[in-house]
Formats: sequence, C-alpha cells, structure tokens
Amino acid sequence: MKKVGLFFGSFNPVHIGHLIIANYMANHTALDEVWFVVSPQNPFKKKASLADPYDRLEMVNMAIEDTENLRCSNIEFNLPVPSYTIDTLVHLSEKYPDKQFHLIMGQDNLESLQKWKNIDIILRDYHIYVYPRPGYNSGDMKDHPSITLTDTPLMELSSTFLRKAILEGKDIKFFTPDKVIEFIDKKGLYSK
Repeated sequence: MKKVGLFFGSFNPVHIGHLIIANYMANHTALDEVWFVVSPQNPFKKKASLADPYDRLEMVNMAIEDTENLRCSNIEFNLPVPSYTIDTLVHLSEKYPDKQFHLIMGQDNLESLQKWKNIDIILRDYHIYVYPRPGYNSGDMKDHPSITLTDTPLMELSSTFLRKAILEGKDIKFFTPDKVIEFIDKKGLYSK
C-alpha cells in the first residue's frame, strides 16, 4: 500500500518553505508521496485574506510541476465548507482504498490538536508526521504513538511574510518559484 502524506494548507501563496517540507517528507521519511491539499477555507483563518482557491491551487501546481513524488489535490473543493481534516481523511480513504494516508503538520498545530474535530479518531486511524516550527515545542503530544517528530529543516518563512512583502512592493525572488511570482504579478494577487 502506497503511503501518502497529506500536507494541508491554504498555500496563500505557496513558498519555498512549503516545498522544502514536502520534499523532505517525501524523501526522508517512510512516505512514498506527499499531496498538497489546498484548503478552500481553513476553519481557523479569515476568508477575506485568502486568494481565490483556484489561483492558490494553480500556484501549487506550478511550484511542484515535474516533481515525481509531490502532487496537488483539490479534494476539499468538493467537500462542505469549512473543511475539517477528519472529513477529508475519511473521504480520501474511501476514494483511494489502495493508499494509506498520513498527516503532515507543523509543531505549532500540536498545541491546538485537542481542539480538532474527532481528534481521537484521527489519532486512532492515522499517523502524523510533525515538522519543527520556530518558537514551538511539542508538549504532551510528542510521545503519542501516532505522532512522529521529524528533523525537517527549520523554516521561518511564512505566506503572511510574502503577502506583506508583495503589498509593500518588495522583491520576493527565491522565496517562491519564478513561475509563481509571474502568476502573482499577472493576476495582481496580494497587491491591494
């Protein structure tokens, strides 16, 4: 059974930090592939700050094209909003019975994990790979048998930083792939 890591996020916009994390997970853990699951609406984020979901999906596709073990998924576009991880996991497990799904999340999410919908079922049925985040520790959850802390390179880059830089007219070269920068410029994303 192919092991697929699900990297959920708004990817608003996708940046080099996301790509490094996904590449690390696909090549340095037991995972065979990583799927970027673009969330049309994260229940913890304000909708007004999000670019169009199809634009965000397109940017992820551009960023990972020609990469063998990274994929992009719009599965949550067809599920009720807001998107809850458990609903997506159940849907994907039913749709792809030949794949074993795992979660990929940042250490910052471990602090709020107990607030997630059906977290007991997630921890029972799925494994979670955790990448480090600056300023966060893993708390009580780090010893849970369903959680693996990884040595993924520490990333301090955020989509918020990129959006602010774009709004201020600053150069974002090397923070995200050139094709993504061209797409952002062409569409005028994040500049107002």
